Amino acid sequence: MTGVDDRRQARVALTWLAEPGTRSVHRLVHQLGPVAALDLLLAGGAPERALRAAVAARTATGDARAVAAEALARGDRLGARLVTPEDDEWPPQVAALSKLVLPDAARRVDVETDPPLCFWVRGAWPLDDALTRSVAVVGARAATPYGSHVATELGYGLADREWTVVSGGAFGIDSAAHRGALTAGGRTVAVLACGVDRPYPMGNAALFDRIAETGLLVSEWMPGAEPLRPRFLIRNRVIAAATRGTVLVEAAARSGATQTLNRALGLGRPAMVVPGPVTSAMSVGGHEVLREKPRSRLVAGVAHVLEEVGRIGDDLAPLARAPERPRDRLDDDATQVLEALPRRRPIDLESVAARAGVDLRTAMRKLSMLEELALVVRRDGGYALAPPPGDGG
Repeated sequence: MTGVDDRRQARVALTWLAEPGTRSVHRLVHQLGPVAALDLLLAGGAPERALRAAVAARTATGDARAVAAEALARGDRLGARLVTPEDDEWPPQVAALSKLVLPDAARRVDVETDPPLCFWVRGAWPLDDALTRSVAVVGARAATPYGSHVATELGYGLADREWTVVSGGAFGIDSAAHRGALTAGGRTVAVLACGVDRPYPMGNAALFDRIAETGLLVSEWMPGAEPLRPRFLIRNRVIAAATRGTVLVEAAARSGATQTLNRALGLGRPAMVVPGPVTSAMSVGGHEVLREKPRSRLVAGVAHVLEEVGRIGDDLAPLARAPERPRDRLDDDATQVLEALPRRRPIDLESVAARAGVDLRTAMRKLSMLEELALVVRRDGGYALAPPPGDGG
């Protein structure tokens, strides 16, 4: 009979042997359990040739169980904990990845999108609690001032309303969203494509420390793991699956951030795009998503985002309106009387009624109301439009 420690160590070893998301590994764990699945792979029994080759390559460099044991010890020294599906704080929503099928998927990162086997976590918040009410804000590393401003505002506004802001910790939009949430005194989670002890990019090391103090640093890769290029795309499926919805702020024509949005669409989660200037190269990716993906939604602020991810009927965004003017409250007869009046030259009551097409009594009643609203003035026994504010005439 295997113990809890054996199962946890096996999950770490399996993630080391094959990159996270590998479907055949996830299915073996589901069928056999992590320990038996690890035994099978180490014995050369992987069901696919590519997986057998990957396992053989890794085991040529070290013993999988010894590597996992060292990673667990290193995590303890760092103050990082391992969270597995058997733990109370595991976020159940990531299980949806087992059903994710991306259209026209050809690359490995688009095919191997199964749920994580485990997470490494730095920070005090329970992982499931931090992600229950969460929104992903993602976008370009080479963000424009416009994009950084919008991402900061979104991060601040969402955190201020007690939503967790999730992103990838990169320069540009990710950093702006994290910092906005931190400025609001809210929670933010950075999902990394390397070990939680390896700040990448290094220029964000201080930001990662702040996130670990008040939010969470999360990774599928063991401490010390390098930020290899494919791992960013592998990581993006977790950002999409762990959150209620994903907001894309800026993205070039070819961008990993748009891939995160595509994964959100594939999972049936809200996929939102902030529009940008049509003259900006950083707007191309988002605008193409809006054109090509009918289920994507244009959002222009926190209220729009909350309407998409919030509870039905409770988080509706207010309609965008210009400031209300006195004219907006006029009925049809009053509007006709007002339109019949000249600005400078007063006309008598009979002329007003005739020009407005109403009877004398109606004209008199509406003119009296329009005077009270300061839209009409009486001059020389007649009526005229009131001058605009500040116009002495």
